[in-house]
Amino acid sequence: MELAGKTALITGASRGIGRAIALEFARQGVQQLLILARSQDALIELAQEISTIGGNAIPIVCDLRDSEQVNIMVAQAWRDHGPIDILVNCAGIAHQQLFLESHPRKLQEEIGVNLIGLLTITRSMARRMVKQKQGLIVNVSSLMGKLAAPTMATYSATKFAILGLTQALRGELQPYNVRVVALLPSLTDTDMVREQKHFRWVIPQSAEVVAKALVRGIKRGKSEIMVGWQSQMATLLQRLLPSIAEKLVHFAAPEIMPEAI
Repeated sequence: MELAGKTALITGASRGIGRAIALEFARQGVQQLLILARSQDALIELAQEISTIGGNAIPIVCDLRDSEQVNIMVAQAWRDHGPIDILVNCAGIAHQQLFLESHPRKLQEEIGVNLIGLLTITRSMARRMVKQKQGLIVNVSSLMGKLAAPTMATYSATKFAILGLTQALRGELQPYNVRVVALLPSLTDTDMVREQKHFRWVIPQSAEVVAKALVRGIKRGKSEIMVGWQSQMATLLQRLLPSIAEKLVHFAAPEIMPEAI
């Protein structure tokens, strides 16, 4: 699929991987970028940067946890800027903590943004793509959607769920010429992870590397896009020697001392 001349909606576009994807799409000639997040100031700044490289970006402020707000936003975006060819589900948050010490509010926030919000906007967008008989949906999962890790239980759970959703939708939407793709970056150097304790041996990659990998994967028609050799090696080990892969992940996990439960 060629990106030039398309209209794309990108969630989580105000920072990190979503921001890098928006900029890379602009460089690839995407005609119209609908950039969505909760931070209006960050979106305006990104739209200005995109304009300097010849792109056209429309900031959209929306909280994906509010299903009514999401459905209204999609209807308005399709009416004012559609048809929309590409949806990139990149919005996500991660709270690193031991599961038994996790706060219910943080659990609900991760599930609400990473999974429920993704489900809501995908359903609304996919229904319209099916009617127009074409479209591309990119769901940003993670290497932790293949290999769950201590201190990241809820985050891993949402990313595993995203892969399951992607696989199911791929079969459901294929007859309507709507592609569904999963992007699986490993540790990425973004604001979200800089305050977290890192896993041993894992070399962070840049958000720009992830964005370029996505573009290559889209053009090559891949359904699952792994980013970097670390992800490919870890996934191969998980497939061939799952017990060893699990032990290595546990050994690599950061040491976080439990508090009194």
